[in-house]
Amino acid sequence: MNDCIFCKTNNKEVSAKIVFENDDVSAFAPIKQVSKGYTLVVPKNHFESIFDIDKNTLEKLIAVSKDLSEQLVKENNATGINLLHASGKDAQQSVFHFHLHIVPRYENDGLDLWLREKL
Repeated sequence: MNDCIFCKTNNKEVSAKIVFENDDVSAFAPIKQVSKGYTLVVPKNHFESIFDIDKNTLEKLIAVSKDLSEQLVKENNATGINLLHASGKDAQQSVFHFHLHIVPRYENDGLDLWLREKL
């Protein structure tokens, strides 16, 4: 897609701190870091959401996400990981290229990424 920022990142049209790359998947640090080591994992091919990504590519993304999560915890002394995804406008998807967020967590980091019951 011509205007997709993640496609442009994959095609090296915009600069990014790439932390992993193979033929199917890339992972990079977003400009705005919510925690030390925060990383996005994206397929090289454009898929808008969970609804159109093929299972084979999704499996590759999950495998890379697991490996990167272990690496990020070790390298940054994190005490946990949140793995996040949103598909669709009403789910708060902001970039319409499938992606997973790996958010390393730390004691008393002040982040609250957990769902709360609507009152």
